[in-house]
Amino acid sequence: MNLRNPWLLLLLMLVLTVLVQLVLPWWSMAVVAFVLGFALAATGQTAFWVGFVGVALSWVGPAAWLSYQNNNLLAQRVAQLLPLGGSAVALIIATGVVAGLVGGLAALAGVWLRQALSPARQPE
Repeated sequence: MNLRNPWLLLLLMLVLTVLVQLVLPWWSMAVVAFVLGFALAATGQTAFWVGFVGVALSWVGPAAWLSYQNNNLLAQRVAQLLPLGGSAVALIIATGVVAGLVGGLAALAGVWLRQALSPARQPE
Protein backbone atom coordinates (compact mmCIF):
# COMPACT_ATOMS: atom_id res chain seq x y z
CA MET A 1 0.00 0.00 0.00
CA ASN A 2 1.37 3.40 -1.03
CA LEU A 3 0.99 5.79 1.89
CA ARG A 4 1.73 8.77 -0.36
CA ASN A 5 -1.45 8.16 -2.37
CA PRO A 6 -3.42 11.46 -2.32
CA TRP A 7 -6.78 9.70 -1.90
CA LEU A 8 -5.56 7.71 1.07
CA LEU A 9 -4.04 10.88 2.52
CA LEU A 10 -7.37 12.69 2.03
CA LEU A 11 -9.29 9.94 3.80
CA LEU A 12 -6.75 9.84 6.62
CA MET A 13 -6.86 13.64 6.95
CA LEU A 14 -10.66 13.65 7.10
CA VAL A 15 -10.97 10.83 9.64
CA LEU A 16 -8.17 11.98 11.94
CA THR A 17 -9.35 15.59 11.87
CA VAL A 18 -12.87 14.59 12.88
CA LEU A 19 -11.65 12.26 15.63
CA VAL A 20 -9.14 14.71 17.09
CA GLN A 21 -11.64 17.57 17.16
CA LEU A 22 -14.02 15.48 19.24
CA VAL A 23 -11.70 15.77 22.24
CA LEU A 24 -9.35 18.68 21.49
CA PRO A 25 -9.88 22.36 20.59
CA TRP A 26 -10.75 23.54 17.09
CA TRP A 27 -7.14 24.40 16.20
CA SER A 28 -6.10 20.77 16.58
CA MET A 29 -7.09 20.36 12.93
CA ALA A 30 -4.02 22.39 11.98
CA VAL A 31 -1.77 20.09 14.01
CA VAL A 32 -3.19 17.00 12.29
CA ALA A 33 -2.81 18.58 8.85
CA PHE A 34 0.75 19.67 9.64
CA VAL A 35 1.81 16.21 10.85
CA LEU A 36 0.20 14.40 7.91
CA GLY A 37 1.70 16.89 5.46
CA PHE A 38 5.12 16.43 7.03
CA ALA A 39 4.94 12.65 7.12
CA LEU A 40 2.96 11.59 4.05
CA ALA A 41 2.41 14.31 1.43
CA ALA A 42 4.46 13.87 -1.73
CA THR A 43 4.45 17.50 -2.90
CA GLY A 44 3.41 20.89 -1.61
CA GLN A 45 0.54 21.12 -4.08
CA THR A 46 -0.84 17.75 -3.00
CA ALA A 47 -0.45 18.68 0.66
CA PHE A 48 -2.31 21.97 0.28
CA TRP A 49 -5.27 20.55 -1.64
CA VAL A 50 -5.60 17.44 0.50
CA GLY A 51 -5.39 19.55 3.65
CA PHE A 52 -7.89 22.04 2.25
CA VAL A 53 -10.47 19.46 1.17
CA GLY A 54 -10.02 17.13 4.14
CA VAL A 55 -10.34 19.79 6.81
CA ALA A 56 -13.10 21.67 4.96
CA LEU A 57 -15.18 18.49 4.72
CA SER A 58 -14.57 17.76 8.39
CA TRP A 59 -16.23 21.10 9.20
CA VAL A 60 -18.86 21.39 6.47
CA GLY A 61 -20.35 17.96 7.20
CA PRO A 62 -21.06 18.49 10.90
CA ALA A 63 -22.05 22.14 10.36
CA ALA A 64 -24.59 21.18 7.69
CA TRP A 65 -25.91 18.31 9.81
CA LEU A 66 -26.33 20.44 12.94
CA SER A 67 -27.90 23.25 10.93
CA TYR A 68 -30.35 20.81 9.38
CA GLN A 69 -31.27 19.45 12.80
CA ASN A 70 -32.51 22.84 14.01
CA ASN A 71 -34.06 24.01 10.72
CA ASN A 72 -31.19 26.49 10.10
CA LEU A 73 -32.38 28.76 12.94
CA LEU A 74 -29.01 29.39 14.55
CA ALA A 75 -27.13 29.50 11.24
CA GLN A 76 -29.51 32.11 9.85
CA ARG A 77 -29.12 34.29 12.94
CA VAL A 78 -25.33 34.08 12.81
CA ALA A 79 -25.39 34.76 9.05
CA GLN A 80 -27.37 37.94 9.75
CA LEU A 81 -24.50 39.19 11.90
CA LEU A 82 -22.09 38.69 9.00
CA PRO A 83 -22.47 40.16 5.51
CA LEU A 84 -24.09 36.94 4.24
CA GLY A 85 -27.68 38.11 3.95
CA GLY A 86 -28.94 35.64 6.53
CA SER A 87 -28.10 32.64 4.32
CA ALA A 88 -27.32 29.51 6.31
CA VAL A 89 -25.81 27.85 3.23
CA ALA A 90 -23.42 30.78 2.71
CA LEU A 91 -22.38 30.55 6.36
CA ILE A 92 -21.65 26.82 6.05
CA ILE A 93 -19.64 27.38 2.86
CA ALA A 94 -17.70 30.24 4.46
CA THR A 95 -16.96 28.00 7.44
CA GLY A 96 -15.64 25.31 5.13
CA VAL A 97 -13.44 27.76 3.21
CA VAL A 98 -11.87 29.21 6.36
CA ALA A 99 -11.27 25.76 7.87
CA GLY A 100 -9.94 24.50 4.53
CA LEU A 101 -7.44 27.36 4.30
CA VAL A 102 -6.18 26.59 7.80
CA GLY A 103 -5.81 22.90 6.98
CA GLY A 104 -4.24 23.47 3.57
CA LEU A 105 -1.68 25.97 4.83
CA ALA A 106 -0.80 23.75 7.80
CA ALA A 107 -0.24 20.73 5.54
CA LEU A 108 1.83 22.87 3.16
CA ALA A 109 3.94 24.10 6.09
CA GLY A 110 4.54 20.46 7.06
CA VAL A 111 5.86 19.62 3.59
CA TRP A 112 8.03 22.74 3.54
CA LEU A 113 9.51 21.85 6.92
CA ARG A 114 10.31 18.32 5.72
CA GLN A 115 11.98 19.76 2.62
CA ALA A 116 13.97 22.25 4.71
CA LEU A 117 15.21 19.51 7.03
CA SER A 118 16.19 17.07 4.29
CA PRO A 119 19.81 17.22 3.17
CA ALA A 120 20.38 19.15 -0.03
CA ARG A 121 21.43 17.13 -3.07
CA GLN A 122 24.96 17.73 -4.23
CA PRO A 123 25.41 18.30 -7.98
CA GLU A 124 27.60 15.66 -9.58
